[in-house]
Formats: sequence, structure tokens, C-alpha cells
Amino acid sequence: MNVQGLFSIEFFPPNTQEGVEKLRAVRAQLAPLQPAFFSVTHGAGGSTRDKTVSTVLEIRSEGLSAAPHLSCIGSTRESIRELLGHYRAAGISRLVALRGDLPSGMGDPGEFRYANELVEFVRAETGSTFHIEVACYPEYHPQARSPETDLKAFVRKVEAGADSAITQFFYNPDAYFAFVEAVRAAGVGVPIVPGIMPFHNFSKILRFAEGCGAEVPRWVRIRMEKYYDDAPSIRAFGLDVVTGLCERLLAGGAPGLHFYTLNQAGLTTEIWRRLNLQ
Repeated sequence: MNVQGLFSIEFFPPNTQEGVEKLRAVRAQLAPLQPAFFSVTHGAGGSTRDKTVSTVLEIRSEGLSAAPHLSCIGSTRESIRELLGHYRAAGISRLVALRGDLPSGMGDPGEFRYANELVEFVRAETGSTFHIEVACYPEYHPQARSPETDLKAFVRKVEAGADSAITQFFYNPDAYFAFVEAVRAAGVGVPIVPGIMPFHNFSKILRFAEGCGAEVPRWVRIRMEKYYDDAPSIRAFGLDVVTGLCERLLAGGAPGLHFYTLNQAGLTTEIWRRLNLQ
């Protein structure tokens, strides 16, 4: 299967030199998979801006395609304009535009309130220079008043100029297919790539899921609890669950997959191999 343009991998910017070295090793393991791009997250309120920039530029210097996250929260028009200039000069051609999270105690959210405003600004400043990815939520954003208001927010991002979307991670494929159906009914035709979170650490995944409103199926929870601290069984079961999810998504017409790696290579590499993506 030709994976260019369809399959991608996400990192977060390391906070320490040890983390930087570890991510270089992880990237060396994942680069042979030839994903369409490696995205790099942006910390809450712009807290990792410099680290995001340095990680993205290092990835690009290695001859790999990199897609930095841009966040509304904590950003000004001038700061985004400066970043766009850096990225354009470095040959970056893809961005992930997000609203972002407001850190506790942060009083000034910045000059952009919503992601559609950021997308509109990037388009006005740079035209078609960048392919713009945005986020979407198959089980709808936990802060949205209803699925309908969340869908309208997504439509506004596309109308502002987004080219495609990456979903929040989920484990219920029916939620994805229902969301895509609703999006198409709303007249939006951009590709919607499912976000995939392997079971790196089940307790951590549960916390992530609770924070973003993603459902972890009850049968998965029960099986994981039964394994307790049996790491090999947890790893094997998690690989089976997530590989099965990916297979259903691709068979149902998903245009690709976006892997949330948590800066680890093993699980993503194994799922990639099982799916025969090369």
C-alpha cells in the first residue's frame, strides 16, 4: 500500500536533552515506515513553542516532512506571522491549526479565540503555501454544548480554509463513521483521518480519554483489569485491539491513520507491520 499522503505520526517536543536524544532514536526507527509527515505538538498556552520549533526544524533537516502544531491560546497575530515565516523559509508545507488548551491561571488567551480564526489568518497571510490540518472529535468535544454545535464549529474551520482533519483518538469505529456521515451531510468533503492511540500505558490512556471525552469500551477495560500487571499480556491484547480498530477503519473507507506515539516507536511499528502499510 502506498502510504504517502495518508499515514502520519505524531511526537511531542522533549523537555530535556535526554528526551531529545531518545526522540532522535525513535525517529530513526520510524522513518523507514515512510509516513507522509511527522507532526509535533504545541504545549498548552504556547509553553513549548521554542521546543516545537527546534524539533520541527531538526526533523526537516533530516529530509523528513514535518508538520508543526499552531495553537490559538497564548498567540498573537505577530507571533503567528513570525512562526509562519520561519516555517516557510525552512520548507515546511503542512501545519496543524488548533485552538489549544488554556493553562490553569493563564489570564490572557491571546488574540485568537477559536481555530477557525487561526486558519483564516494563516490563509490571509500565506495563501495556499501551507496544507492546513485541523482537529475534530468523533465523540464531540467535551466542552461543546452538543454534537450539533461541535459539528458547526468543525464546518467553520473548513470554511475558513482547512484542507483536511485529524480526529481525536477513539476506540469506537462506529463513532468515526457516524461523524464522517454527519460531516458529509453538512456539505463538507475534506479528508478526515482517524487519530490512533496505541495502548502504551493503559492507566494513562484512561486519564487521556477522560480528559478528551473519548470512550474506552467496557469490554476492553474489563480485559485490561484482568491482566493487572501482566505486561506481555497487556501489550499483546492492546496490539490486537488497536490493530483491529485500524483494520475496520481502513476497510470502511478511512483515508489513512494518524498515530499518537507518545514518543515511542515499538507499538506503532508493530501495528504498521500488521496492517502491511509498506
